[in-house]
Order: sequence, then structure tokens, then C-alpha cells
Amino acid sequence: MQNEEVSNMDDSKSKMLSGSAWMTAGSIFSRILGAVYIIPWGIIFGNYFFKANGLYTKGYTVYSFLLIIAIAGIPSAIAKQVAHYNSMNEYGVGVRLYKRGLLLSISLGIIFAGIFYLSAPILSGGDQNVTLVMKSLAWAVLLIPTLSLTRGYFQGYQEMAPSAVSQFVEQLARVIYMLVSAYFIIVVLKGNWVTAVVHSTFAAFVGAFFGLLVLFLYYLKRKSYFKSVVANSNNKIKVDSKKLYKEIIAQAVPFIILGSGITIFQLIDQYTFFSIMNFKGGYTASALNDIFTVFAGNSNKLVMIVISLSSALAVTAVPLLSQAFTRGNKKSISDQITNSLILFAFVMFPGALGMAAVAGPINRAFYGQKDMIFAENVLVIYALVAIILGLFTVVSAVMQGISQNKRAVKYFFIGVLVKFILQIPLVYMLGAFGTLISTAIGLMLTCYLIIRKMNIDYNLDKLKLEKGFNMIGLFSIIMFFVTLISVFILNYLFSLFIDPTDRKISFVITVIAAIIGMMTYLHLTLKSRLADKIIGSKADNFRKLLRIK
Repeated sequence: MQNEEVSNMDDSKSKMLSGSAWMTAGSIFSRILGAVYIIPWGIIFGNYFFKANGLYTKGYTVYSFLLIIAIAGIPSAIAKQVAHYNSMNEYGVGVRLYKRGLLLSISLGIIFAGIFYLSAPILSGGDQNVTLVMKSLAWAVLLIPTLSLTRGYFQGYQEMAPSAVSQFVEQLARVIYMLVSAYFIIVVLKGNWVTAVVHSTFAAFVGAFFGLLVLFLYYLKRKSYFKSVVANSNNKIKVDSKKLYKEIIAQAVPFIILGSGITIFQLIDQYTFFSIMNFKGGYTASALNDIFTVFAGNSNKLVMIVISLSSALAVTAVPLLSQAFTRGNKKSISDQITNSLILFAFVMFPGALGMAAVAGPINRAFYGQKDMIFAENVLVIYALVAIILGLFTVVSAVMQGISQNKRAVKYFFIGVLVKFILQIPLVYMLGAFGTLISTAIGLMLTCYLIIRKMNIDYNLDKLKLEKGFNMIGLFSIIMFFVTLISVFILNYLFSLFIDPTDRKISFVITVIAAIIGMMTYLHLTLKSRLADKIIGSKADNFRKLLRIK
């Protein structure tokens, strides 16, 4: 029995690592694409770039929130429930759950797309340009609920590859359409920049279509497997349609609230920042729009690359924890939560500190020369705040995996209340930095309450967590200084014969410094054998590849 438990634990850890690898790869490549496109996109828009990016950000933030309301709960809820029934060898119920969910997702797509399209003039605050952008985004809402549902179904089987690949293809198709349409409208037709932005946001529909196509092809490929597991199911549980819908909705609502957590905080910023700063005075409308674009648009795009690491871990953790919870194995739950937190720190700490170290050159590479000192400082603070945002993503998902949905939502709303209380004084005193600090404090409190509750219920391995966090933190700090010093040295060397603040040179500096930092972190974790405790036997392969003893 003990050997069986150890075997199950190792299998769960292996699945988590494998799933995390797929989801992390998909998320990273998608986020990188979602950030890198800004370089050619900005060049195409030229002098209109900041206005275009500000318009794009205003439309996309509201769209993201509405989309999360429509879909955030569906993939994770479906993944959790499918994993729950699969662990009981009731695969047929999971298939019925998916089919019923499909009807629900199509209905939600139509309803929310209609709401978004018709309410765009109100949500835009009367800005005609923002209205056009929001209406173009409404088309994507038709498809994305179904896209997300199908991803959740695959995740319920711990098959993360379909989700990761479709995510990447979705982003690739979106970016290609954005760049081609912008080039054609602005450069070829000499058209209006607002029209080009509208097409850039319509690209979300194009991306969703291709992402859905990829999942459909995966489903056809795996159709015979799904049929075979259903045929060999116990088929003892009969769940009527009404109960299936209730299960989806009951599981989805907390996922919706928590899945939209970061976006809710961003919406608070969008709808309060301008009012607070206008009350303070001393800023023109154009200046405020530029400041908003820097922290809500530019820095956010870069930081989301790092946050996507934790999102990938969260998606992987839910079905595995749901299975352990169904079996009532407290030890397994405790181990998986502990492993999730350490794995989070292993990828998030160096990612966030690395982003802070290259804040100067990466800002120049992506966004040019405008207000670079301010933009660099914003990105440094945002990168550090990203650790808290990422932690919230992981711990809130863990709470849902162990059916602590209501409590997680309660803790989240406590964090939102703190954000509201601090927003006005901090933004008034610190401007853009105040929005980031109030977000950090609010979500930090939420994370603390969640982790405290998990520790009370499952007695987390505090010694393992402390050792892991201390070593990861130390190596990440060393990596940060090595990367930062590399940036200074490279800036100096390039300055001897060329302007180091040139956009292309800044990109080269960013890449070289990032590689140096990454190799430093890898060397430290592999040499110390810390990596072995986190990624297992794969660490030996990396040591051989890098010739580390």
C-alpha cells in the first residue's frame, strides 16, 4: 500500500511536470508573440503608435474582463469535473459533461457577444474610437467560450499538448492578421490609424478560429481513444442533464471571479486613474493617456510573459488536485500543493527579477525612446509585483482544485476592498506607481489568507518550502545582479562605436543579457542539485548537456 502511494505521488508529480512543461511552453511562446509583435506594429503606426496602443489597451482591458466572465470558469470547471469522473472510471459522464457544456458555451458566446456589441457605446465612455474597437472585439466572443471549453476537456485527461499548441496557433494567427492588416491599411492604402487598430483587435476572432481548428483536429486524432475509455467505463453513475448544467455553473462561477482577478484590478485602474489624476491636476489629457499606456499597456504586455509561467502551473494543478481530493488523500494533496508552490518559485522568481534587470533595454527595444526613464522604472516595479500576481494565480487555482471555492472568492474580495481603500491616496501621491502598489498589497493579503488556510487544512511541508524558497531566492538574486551587470557592460561596450539606446542594439543587449542571466541561474540550480528536487531525473540530462559535474 505504501509503495502504491509513493508510485501515485511520483506519477502525479511527473504529470504535473509534463503538463506544466507543455502549458508553460505554450504560454511563454504565446506571450512572447503577444509582446514581440509590438515592435513591427509600432514601426507601421509610426508617430501614431502611442495613441494606437492606448486605444488598443482601453478596448482590450474591458474585452478581457467580459471574456473572462463568459469563459474563465468553463475550461477549469470542465477540467476539474472531467478529472473527477475519470478518476472514478466514469469516462462516459465526462463526455456527456463536455457535450452539455458545448451547448452552454455556444449560447454564452452568442449572448455575451451581443451584449458587448450593443453596450460598446456605454462601456467606451462615449469615445467613438473605443466603441469601434469594442465592436470589433465582440466577434471573438462568439468563438472563445467553445475554444476554452474544449481546452478544458483535454486538460481533464491531463492532455496539455492540445491546449498549448492551440494557444500558440491562436496567437500566431492573430499576430499575422494584425501586422498584415495594419501594413495594408496604413502603408499601402494610406488609411486611417483608427481603422488599422480596429482590424488589429478584430484579429482576436481570426486567432480564435484557427485555435478552434487545431483542437478539432486533435479531437479527431484522439476520437478512437475517447470511445475506448467510455466503452470500458464502470457506467454505474447516471447524472441527468439538469445536474450536469448545475455542476458546470456551480464550478464555473468561482473560477470566473478568481480567473478575472488580475483583470478586475486592471479595470479598477482604468476607471479610476484618470479621475484621480485630473483631480490632482497638472497633467494634460494627452500626458495622462501616455502614462496610462506605459503601465497598463506597454509594461503589462511584457510582464504578462512572466505571469504566464504561473498561469501554466495553475492550469496543470487543478485536475491533479481534484483527483487527489476525490480520493480523500490528504498527504497527496499536501505534497502537490507544496510542489506547486516550489515549482512556481523556481520559474517565477528568476523570471520576474530577470525582467527587472533588463527593464531599460527591453523597453527601448519594444517601445522606442518616449519617456524611457519613467517607463523603465514602471517596468521594474511591475516585474516585482508580477511575483504576487503569479502567486495569486497559482494559489487561487489550488483552492479551487481542493473545492475551497467560496473561501477563495471571499479572500479575493477582501483583497479587492483593500485595493479600493488604497487606490485614491496611493495614486494621488505616486501616480502610476500607486496603481501597482495598491494592487500588490491587495493581492498579497489575499495570497496570505489562502496559504494560511491551506496550511491549516493540509499541514504543508514548511521546512521543504522554506529551504526551496530560500535557495531559489538566493540564486534568483545572484542571477539578477549578473544580468544587471551584463546590461551595464554591454551598454558601455556598444557605446564605444554605436548608440546603445538604438532600438535594434537594445534588442541585442536584452537577448545577450537574458541568456547570460538564464545560464547563470541554470548553472547554480544544477550545480547545487536544487533542480533535481524540482524537475527530478531530467536535471541529469541538463547537467550532461551543459557539462556540469
